[in-house]
Amino acid sequence: MLREALNESAINATLRGSYWRVSVFQSLTSTQSELIGKENLQHGEVFVTEFQSAGRGRIDRTFEATESSALLFSLYLEPKRNKMEWSAIPLLAGLSLVNALSNLDEKLETNLKWPNDLLIGERKVAGILAEARPDGVIVGIGLNVEMVKSELPVPTATSLKLENFAELNRNVILSEILTNLALTIELWESGSNIGFEQYRQVSSTLGKEVEVHLPSGEIISSRATGITDVGELQLANGARVNVGDVIHLR
Repeated sequence: MLREALNESAINATLRGSYWRVSVFQSLTSTQSELIGKENLQHGEVFVTEFQSAGRGRIDRTFEATESSALLFSLYLEPKRNKMEWSAIPLLAGLSLVNALSNLDEKLETNLKWPNDLLIGERKVAGILAEARPDGVIVGIGLNVEMVKSELPVPTATSLKLENFAELNRNVILSEILTNLALTIELWESGSNIGFEQYRQVSSTLGKEVEVHLPSGEIISSRATGITDVGELQLANGARVNVGDVIHLR
């Protein structure tokens, strides 16, 4: 199956004038692990690869994708806000995904499942992983682009191709995501919380009865009532959750 290759020169040319510096690799263990291990890491560095041999998701999960079927990348940011507020970044990255895809195909309707899943309907099309470093945050994103049904990692997933998305060129999609993320982070760094107002509008979790599975093994059942400006999920029982897996109850 012939799929257009990632093109480092073309991506960086599109992003000229921004702080992003994109490096394309044919294969890596994991863009997240490789960027974490890089010496002299600089704000705006991006690693993107055609294939990951040991792709990582949240909470030590794996992320699998056939070569060239997905957009697999990690980026490094040194945010100009208090470190206590950095937990907002993965949610703002999710919002940037929504806005970028909408710009490329306004017919596509996506929503965000707290804390890090991009959904089309009830099917997952992208996931986000964020890890704090001493001076910044590394954000990893996996977006299913050209996967056919047989390549999906789980039956509850989907891809842009399967949803008849108008633009399947990963070079174009990556440039659009990075451009949107820079604008979103700039607004947030200026003190604006408009990103969270927009996030709440596209949240599929708010208003739902949910089960929240905490890292400790505890399960909280309640209704999702809010999302704070540092990304915490607020529940009707008064609990606030900053780390956990959410199941939407039907």
